Amino acid sequence: MDDASDEALFAGYAAGDADVAAVFVRRFQTQVYGLALAIVAVPSDAEDIAQEAFVRAWRYAASFDARRGSVAAWLLRVTRNVALDHLRAQKRRAEPIGEVPVDLLVDTDDVADTIGRHDDVARAASLMRSLPDAQREALVGVTLLGLTTREISRMTSVPRATIKTRVRLALRKLRGELEALAE
Repeated sequence: MDDASDEALFAGYAAGDADVAAVFVRRFQTQVYGLALAIVAVPSDAEDIAQEAFVRAWRYAASFDARRGSVAAWLLRVTRNVALDHLRAQKRRAEPIGEVPVDLLVDTDDVADTIGRHDDVARAASLMRSLPDAQREALVGVTLLGLTTREISRMTSVPRATIKTRVRLALRKLRGELEALAE
């Protein structure tokens, strides 16, 4: 069962199969916990968020659409949303993080299944590192941490229009680089 595809495991997980659920959770627990920890920075909160993310994934499994992305990407979006809900409930925001380690996003124990994704993540991380610091911080704040441009502006004492420009320029550069790699 360990060599089953992510989609097959997710289908079994959604159906409530306890054995499949254990394999599914084991496959993604490092990534889910790592993202939660990167957002909230408190290990005990990250554990609670990871557990809640798996519960929500099970509860809302019907909303998964393979045409829109992989199971891993969907699960990490669920995790991000749970973490941001947690922060909002506590009325605090995540501290900006400099760089998300690739290891948090890819489970290296399942090498055969994740080589392609690992290469994509490594490529995206490399492209993120190539951005100017100000653009990278603005993009991470908006995309990963769920901050608004107004919140980033207040935190950094930089005009909101400048933050918007940094995000737009970062996205344009990443899009151009990814299109060039795809050719």
